Amino acid sequence: MSESSIFPVRNHIELPHSAISSNRCQSQPRITSALSDVEDFFENGAIPLHLVGPDGTILRANKAELEFLGYQPDEYIGRHIAEFHADKDVIEDVLGRLSDGEKLNKYPARLVAKNGSIKHVQITSSVNFRDGEFVNTRCFSVDVSELMTARADVRRKEEQLRQVLDALPAAVYTTDADGSLTYYNRAAAELAGREPEIGKDKWCVTFRIHTPDGKVLPHDQCPMAVALKEKRPVRGVEAMAQRPDGTFFPFLPFPTPIKDENGRLVGAVNMLVDISERKQSETQQKILLDELNHRVKNNMQMLCGLLESAQREACPEARTVLRDARQRVAAMAAAQQVLYNSAAATRFNASEFLHAVGKSAQQAFDKDIALKIEEATGYLPNDVSMPLALILNELLTNAAKYGVNGRGEGTITLGLREVGQQMVVWVEDEGPGYEHKPNGRRASGLGLVTGLVRHLRGNFEVERSKGARCIVRFPLCR
Repeated sequence: MSESSIFPVRNHIELPHSAISSNRCQSQPRITSALSDVEDFFENGAIPLHLVGPDGTILRANKAELEFLGYQPDEYIGRHIAEFHADKDVIEDVLGRLSDGEKLNKYPARLVAKNGSIKHVQITSSVNFRDGEFVNTRCFSVDVSELMTARADVRRKEEQLRQVLDALPAAVYTTDADGSLTYYNRAAAELAGREPEIGKDKWCVTFRIHTPDGKVLPHDQCPMAVALKEKRPVRGVEAMAQRPDGTFFPFLPFPTPIKDENGRLVGAVNMLVDISERKQSETQQKILLDELNHRVKNNMQMLCGLLESAQREACPEARTVLRDARQRVAAMAAAQQVLYNSAAATRFNASEFLHAVGKSAQQAFDKDIALKIEEATGYLPNDVSMPLALILNELLTNAAKYGVNGRGEGTITLGLREVGQQMVVWVEDEGPGYEHKPNGRRASGLGLVTGLVRHLRGNFEVERSKGARCIVRFPLCR
């Protein structure tokens, strides 16, 4: 390569001959040193570099380029550059753009190495024009093979994930950070009864959303919108979706925000679980349970009627026994009625239970004995209903019988409250009070109370103040 090809002369200044001779003598070592530096830069630079002539012939290539592709100089230099490109249309486009004076910056291409492997590169190149004539290109090739491999791996994993999501029977879709739809699987389209529009639909794939009680829920207030706005997963929320054909289906959403490595919100993923079958099962189960409770209630009422009829016809000794038995069955029937009316399947309202059992027991009181039921809150598990109903019936009956000083009038107080992990129930009268002896018995009913309290894994005690205050404590979790 000539000096002029590396350092083209842009301006020419006329100097006296003696000055020229003197200047040449002084600058020649510097020019030689500069040329040596440029030659070293080209030949030993770390980035692959080559020069290509106007006809596409490779004029020069540095060591980095030859080592990168694995060729010897005579196998590479002097041959057409297109022979080493995997994509002929790409090199034709490159040469065409360079011939038109365009500068290329990080142009993607694929080169063929000597061993047949494909090298992904980004080409940065421009043409050296002299007097308007194409002299040569100056082309740097940066190896991005590892980057392209990594990108290909990411694309492959994304495609595998997409295939998994497409195969899921559950409806799944994703949005960007603003809530715009970015993906949905076939199950989502089938569940929604429509084809959602990527980039247009926001927050949900459904046509319209309603709350469980039937109110329209705007899409920007749906669980997915809440998850994006508050940047947190939303769980335990039921909703109703309407399809374009007017049909409805209940579902559970599971919107979850997606964040990048810096914790910045980039989108969200949601899964919609159709719970139509579950709702149908729950409805059927409730129908069967209601029918069972209704039959139990009727049977208990019939049993109370039979005991009352037998009581009227029995001798005095048997009449007392039958009366007590009828009152106990009536207390159980009152508890059963509360369970029958309860909206929950496994628990019942404590206040409703207290009033039902108290009113049932009061029917056997003298007319001048009042029952005061203090306010109760909370819920009790179903399995304590019958034992507790019998306990309250016995305590109320005993209070009416012994706790009014024989006057046949007075007030009995009934209460219930939750204390820590225990439920405390009490019956208080205005009588003389008594001392409870666990191994003795004041009336036959107290023996039953003691046994039922043990069944509840609780304890029973009597406090003596103005009257008797019978207290039952039992754990809520047994």
